[in-house]
Amino acid sequence: MFYSSYIIMPNMTLAVPEELHEIMRKRPEIKWCEIARNATKQYATKLQVLEDITNKSKLSEKDVLELGDSIKRNLAVRSRRAMQKTTQKKAR
Repeated sequence: MFYSSYIIMPNMTLAVPEELHEIMRKRPEIKWCEIARNATKQYATKLQVLEDITNKSKLSEKDVLELGDSIKRNLAVRSRRAMQKTTQKKAR
């Protein structure tokens, strides 16, 4: 017996800038829909991971914002110190 199975997927229409379309047209051997499908899947997977992490988090939104501000401040301090060291070495 012969069984035929089809994978039915919804279609998505994608608009691209004309410059990108020109590049794509010059490379007809490339399966652009497969590239778009893979990129979309990869991005959606990352979003799902982030959602899973945030759903398990016990931090409030306020806690997260405060933590983010603290990280930014510390990175700014580290960056300034690194720049100062670089400037001091060049001055020698």
